[in-house]
Amino acid sequence: MTNFDFSEKILALLQEKQYQNLQKYLETLNPADVAECMTDLLDDGDLEDKDLLRLFRLLPKEQAADTFAEMDADLQEKLILGFTDKELSQVLEEMFLDDTVDVIEEMPASVVKRILKNVDSDTRKSINQMLSYPEESAGSLMTIEFVDLRPGMTVREAFDHIRQHGVDKETIYTCYIIGPTRKLLGAVSVREMLLASPDTVLRDMMETNIISVTTLDDREEVANLFARYDYTALPVVDKEHRLVGIVTVDDAIDVLQEEATEDMELMAAMSPSEHPYLRTSTFDIWKQRIPWLLILMVSATFTGMIITGFETALASNAALIAFIPMLMSTGGNCGSQSSVMVIRGLSLGEIELSDALRVLWKEFRVSVLCGLALAVAGFAKVLFIDGALFGNAEITIPVAATVGLTLAFVSIVAKLVGGLLPMGAKKLGFDPAVMASPFITTIVDALSLLLYFSIASLLLGL
Repeated sequence: MTNFDFSEKILALLQEKQYQNLQKYLETLNPADVAECMTDLLDDGDLEDKDLLRLFRLLPKEQAADTFAEMDADLQEKLILGFTDKELSQVLEEMFLDDTVDVIEEMPASVVKRILKNVDSDTRKSINQMLSYPEESAGSLMTIEFVDLRPGMTVREAFDHIRQHGVDKETIYTCYIIGPTRKLLGAVSVREMLLASPDTVLRDMMETNIISVTTLDDREEVANLFARYDYTALPVVDKEHRLVGIVTVDDAIDVLQEEATEDMELMAAMSPSEHPYLRTSTFDIWKQRIPWLLILMVSATFTGMIITGFETALASNAALIAFIPMLMSTGGNCGSQSSVMVIRGLSLGEIELSDALRVLWKEFRVSVLCGLALAVAGFAKVLFIDGALFGNAEITIPVAATVGLTLAFVSIVAKLVGGLLPMGAKKLGFDPAVMASPFITTIVDALSLLLYFSIASLLLGL
């Protein structure tokens, strides 16, 4: 069944006031599906705020907390405003600490104050500690709810410890071995312990060559480690290599999704949005888009100035005007291809700033091959299709050669610009995605026109 089917059944049971059957049905659904169904029903206008609260109250405590954690901030805020203090306290008590911190980071101050009021002092202290880390750091992403063991424990003692302390931990599949000062010594998986003798001492079986991150490491780099090593959790240590938390794979996936969305929006010349498209107002979308459109509009003035500067030359050979869109489009496409590949490599850690010369050399060789192919195809297209087939007498061999040579040089220049600008942006501390299609296309457009008119002046004597 799809989420649409889930939503239809939930709505039907709710409208018929079959609350007992609705409760049983909700218990069969995954919390993520329940959260999405509530969001869809609310967005479609099929659910009012009071119905949302009634629906949420039908969920068992644990499922309710998991569902709440899966919701977007707007829906969470609606529920919090409708909760009694007791209900809010129960939900927060069932949630993992890192999920609670995520909620707090998205809420207005008045709601945050109410949340902190309804948690115990130890939880409040842990929340404040996690909120003290920079927003984009591993410290802000980690959870402090994990299982730690001692190297002198036997497997039997380790399982006794897990049974006693692992109930409220976010994951118990990977356990970390720490020393007296909480220094990270190693790791062991539950699978390894299950297959080992109950009397085996952990120090004799633990993995000591473990990869860890620090609290101040960039969270996107941390998330990329999960993709690289196929981990389900990563230990987070402080400057003294003491274990302070772990990052789990579900949080890493969320980070990768957020970063990918942000990069896509930047590459499309839009300010990143924190809300889903359908839940973003028309005015907010306008605010995200208009600054970039204005900047790009003004920057396009350069291409107009170049065309104006060659206005007399164009008047003497009007056939050249028809090929300007093709040349500019080809240049923009060439630059975009290179920039997308380089941006992807930078984001995945496949390309470092030290690889700049290697990237340029590779892009140069690729651009030469692409340029030769485009030059031959462009020459033939202009001469035989635009000239012979359509009977345009102004299309001569020199005109076709001008277009073909321009395509070759435009390809080379555009691909070098597309490969270089994202790396330059990262070097200056900017997100490489801001140098994607719109900016590169604008720059390449101007360069394409300069190359075109320079070659035309040389070959046609303009």
